[in-house]
This record gives sequence, C-alpha cells and structure tokens, in this order.
Amino acid sequence: MCFSSHCECPGFRVERFLQPCLLLCLAIRSSHGYELMERLKHFLLEDESPDPGLVYRTLRKMEEDGWVSSEWVTETSGPAKRIYTLTGEGKTVLRLWAEHVRRQVLRLQRFLEEYEKFQRESEHHG
Repeated sequence: MCFSSHCECPGFRVERFLQPCLLLCLAIRSSHGYELMERLKHFLLEDESPDPGLVYRTLRKMEEDGWVSSEWVTETSGPAKRIYTLTGEGKTVLRLWAEHVRRQVLRLQRFLEEYEKFQRESEHHG
C-alpha cells in the first residue's frame, strides 16, 4: 500500500484510499492533523510514511464534503490545534468504504490465487 502522492501502481488512487483510513481513525476518536499522521502509520508498510500535504488536503476536502468537522482548540500550553471530528455523514461514508474495501479484498484474493496457480504451473512446465 502506497501513501505517497505519486504511486507507480497502475489503476490505484492513493488519495482515495487515504479517505477511509482517515475516516476510521476519526471514528475511533477525534484528532488533530499530526496525531492523525502518526495513527495512519498503522495502515502502512515499514518503509512508507504518510504525505502530510496529501493528508491535510484530504481532510480539507472531507470537511468541504461534510464528512468531518473541525474546530480550533487552545490547550494550556503550546499553539492552538485544529481538531477533526467525524460527522454522521462521515460515518455513513466509512460504512460504504468498508463494504467497498471488503469487495476489493475478495477480488484481490482471487487474483493472487490465480497468479500463484499460474506460477506453480509455470514452474512445473519449465
């Protein structure tokens, strides 16, 4: 899974998959941007890291779409932080994403099963 803004995988839109990951993080608890980037690492491979610009652009777009809301919170120390919260509409979108991902996983599993079968047969036939 690639979270950079320039994925070399044909047909895979990284920006789109960032949406369900952020929605799930916010379903678990409201967070500010830096914390979300740290939590996104859970979805990544060891050599990957979230693109901060892509994360913030996605959050802004999701707020424009009404999936998340945000408010500035000032703590006793440090600068104010923008806290993002999942909306009711965002929960609906998350549920739809989960179903979409579930179906994609099934398709990918079938692809890999066929590919592995092909590899085994190729090895036997030289």
